[in-house]
Amino acid sequence: MGYGGGRSGTADTGVTQREAEVLAAVGEHLTNAEIAARLVISVRTVESHVSALLRKLAVADRRALSELAAERAAAGAAAPAPPTRPAAPLPSALTPFVGRAAERAELAGLLVGALDGQRLVSAVGPGGVGKTRLALAVAADLSDRVVDGVWYVDLVPVTDPAMLAPTVAAALGLGEQPGRTADDTLLEWVADRRAVLVLDNCEHLLDPVALLVERLLAAGPELVVLTTSRARLMLPFERVFPVAGLAVPDGGGDGGDAVALFEQRAAAAGSRPDAADRARVRRICAGLDGVPLAIELAAARLPALGLDGLEAGLADRLDLLAGARRADERHRSLRATLDWSCALLPGSARAVLRRVSVFAGPFPAADAAAVAGWAPVRPREVGAQLAVLAEHSLLVPVPGPDGTRYRTLETVRQYGAELLDDAGETDDTRLRHLDRVAATGRALLAGADADAGPGGGGRRVGFDHLADELRAAVGWAATVPAHRGAAHDTAVLLGALCLRRGRQAEAQRRFELAAELAEDDAGVAAALGRAAAVASARLAGDDALRLLAAAAEASLLACRPTTAAYQLAVLAELVNRGPGIIARPPDPDTAARLIERAGRLAGTDPAALARIATAQAFELSEISPEGVAASERALRLAREAGDLVAESAALDRAITIELSRGSPRGALATAERRIALLRGLPVDADPGFEVADAHVMATESAIAAGRLEQARRYADAVAALPQFRETGHVAPARLIIVSFLQGDWDRTLVEAERFRESWVRAGRPRVPTLRRTAHSVATLHGLRGEEAERAEWLAVFDALVSAQWPEHDRHPSACFDALLLLHRGRPDEAVRRMLFPPGDLVRWYDAIWRPWYAAMWAEAGVLAGLHDAAERVAAARASVSGNPIATALVERAAALLDGDTAGVLAAAAALGAAGDRLQSARSLVLAGGPHRDRGAAALAELRVRMP
Repeated sequence: MGYGGGRSGTADTGVTQREAEVLAAVGEHLTNAEIAARLVISVRTVESHVSALLRKLAVADRRALSELAAERAAAGAAAPAPPTRPAAPLPSALTPFVGRAAERAELAGLLVGALDGQRLVSAVGPGGVGKTRLALAVAADLSDRVVDGVWYVDLVPVTDPAMLAPTVAAALGLGEQPGRTADDTLLEWVADRRAVLVLDNCEHLLDPVALLVERLLAAGPELVVLTTSRARLMLPFERVFPVAGLAVPDGGGDGGDAVALFEQRAAAAGSRPDAADRARVRRICAGLDGVPLAIELAAARLPALGLDGLEAGLADRLDLLAGARRADERHRSLRATLDWSCALLPGSARAVLRRVSVFAGPFPAADAAAVAGWAPVRPREVGAQLAVLAEHSLLVPVPGPDGTRYRTLETVRQYGAELLDDAGETDDTRLRHLDRVAATGRALLAGADADAGPGGGGRRVGFDHLADELRAAVGWAATVPAHRGAAHDTAVLLGALCLRRGRQAEAQRRFELAAELAEDDAGVAAALGRAAAVASARLAGDDALRLLAAAAEASLLACRPTTAAYQLAVLAELVNRGPGIIARPPDPDTAARLIERAGRLAGTDPAALARIATAQAFELSEISPEGVAASERALRLAREAGDLVAESAALDRAITIELSRGSPRGALATAERRIALLRGLPVDADPGFEVADAHVMATESAIAAGRLEQARRYADAVAALPQFRETGHVAPARLIIVSFLQGDWDRTLVEAERFRESWVRAGRPRVPTLRRTAHSVATLHGLRGEEAERAEWLAVFDALVSAQWPEHDRHPSACFDALLLLHRGRPDEAVRRMLFPPGDLVRWYDAIWRPWYAAMWAEAGVLAGLHDAAERVAAARASVSGNPIATALVERAAALLDGDTAGVLAAAAALGAAGDRLQSARSLVLAGGPHRDRGAAALAELRVRMP
């Protein structure tokens, strides 16, 4: 149910401390995104600060601002040095970039000037010609010249077109959002970005890349896209930049870029040719058409064969091309070089090369041994053969946190795949690959959380590599009828691993794919049920409704009526329990119809009957006797059935009833029992929603009970849940409120910027239960007198209103408004803001805030001098039982009414002991006399502006 810095401007310009920090970062040529990451604020806030600096410092543009920042830094006027600049999001090169100065400058110029014309540039050329290295070099050149950065995405591991947008989103640091596709998230991101996006190795995804690029450029008027591919995208606004082989000029001189590359790579291999042999090297490079990969392969052979051996071997291979059609000579020369290079390898090394072509990304030696270690290669020989292949530039060793892996260049990988087909080994090798990665996945799933604990970073890297391999294995097996069963099992495994990694959206997609691959209706129902559970956990309510309905129908087709009854009951329950996560609410009588249908199918099955009882409890009002009785019955049946997930749902209803009854301590105790009940369950689809909701409701109950330290612990637990790793605005929402109430405002503001940035990326979803998060931040800024920031957060608050629940948050909102009005000495306005007596707040989501509301309501009456102030205090006392903070606030109001300074000071002590720094300080101010200065000092520590 839980879903339902001060200013210190300089004297001359009025530049604030935060603006000075932004100015210093601009002087370092950081992009807005990098500045936001450094200062833990939103990109939009950075943009606002930059605009303010341009105005205050009277400079024309960002370059002038950067120059001015350098001058101020030299004069000692800049802010203290900020942390180290974040690394650019570009992969590091393993070898130096050689040559191509003219092409590098020309391509960079096209990208810089692309906003005035064609914003799609495609670097097109044959395999091995160096498109990726050129693109990366240009990206590095532009990283300081593009406001919002240059972003690189390698598409080689993307074997499923459906993973294109999620892969790009992940490279940009964008998690998938509930109710939104990855495409939507990307379109939102590019809308106001001046950035360059590099999409590398597009040739196997030409159609989906073209569609995505067209949409991105239409949505982002200041976005520039650079693609690399063997073929153009065939878009009318595409500018093609041909990438040819390296120059091999005739005559003397230094031999050009091609010779320079050969000499550099040969030297790295331990045998740099003499200057006297440069003409021979030039002829070799010319025979290879200047193709960099072919040159590197030949240079790697120089220590073993010498120039004589290279010339003889290449001549034999290239002579085969004589008289052939020359339309694609570079492809043929590279293929000839690969053929020649492989012919010089021992048979075992050739077998390993073709067999490791099934890996989608970098792989460890142990995996290679399992996949490639069969006749004529023994498993223990594979490691040595990998070293041989690396020595000859056919594999690239890549060190990492989980050890050394081997990367196959895409051109070599495709060549190896051809050899694998020619050898008739494709099916056998791919099956071994599937078996190996599935076994690795099962072991990872059986171990610790892939994203937690000591060494978690290594496990995350391991999962990310494994995920690419599992996707490739599923993609192949799904196309072979004989292996659809293995594809189904691997899709389920990948879905479960994605859950552990916090990739909920992909987990849902993988379970849906498993449903498509299932061999019978029972398998379809099981997979759809898991997909529905994941959708609920990631707050994608509409998906959950759709998938639950489909799962129930599949269960009926499988002749499992009791399973269908259970799923229909969960569907009915969700309609009433989670309206806040459903964008398109069903008809009002939908839940009743579903419950009635489930009842006809359930028979005497205990689990189905328990879940139907829970659905009935949520169908009835929590403040009605019938609703209370239904809740008790649901809890009893769930326990009898031994269904922990159903019992958790029933306990959730019991928590809402306790809150409505005005028993926040009882609600908190029930919430703690619920968490204990779920603690032993694994991170899996079925309990996912319950685990998340249990921690959310525990946080809410602790807030209602005024137990702020407990609330903080539970809020921290919510923020750490894997369900919310993709939804950065959901994870910190409750933590922001608790931190505000405690007076830990530095933490509040850090989490608030994280919240806003993620919420904007998600498309500004209207989630009414998040409104009080925005309101708490707005109130913080109001207390500090920061009106511009307060207005920003009130705009967020307004944007979160739901069309279905426009008044959902009005009572908590009144609490925050009244707090600010009372601090500013405007109690009459606070009285008008709180029109309802606290006893009217009976629905559970209002009852969470009833104690806080009652305290503000009583204080407003006292400070406004209302004739019924004493009656208000008496009525408030009845609503704050169990909440020590609200109780202290009401007693403070009573003491103020009676002129009892000692009582006000007692309230100050009680509030301090309960962890409410703001109200403890306010109590001292209200006590007056010598205590006022102490209170003012405490407020100053919070940077609260005195009225």
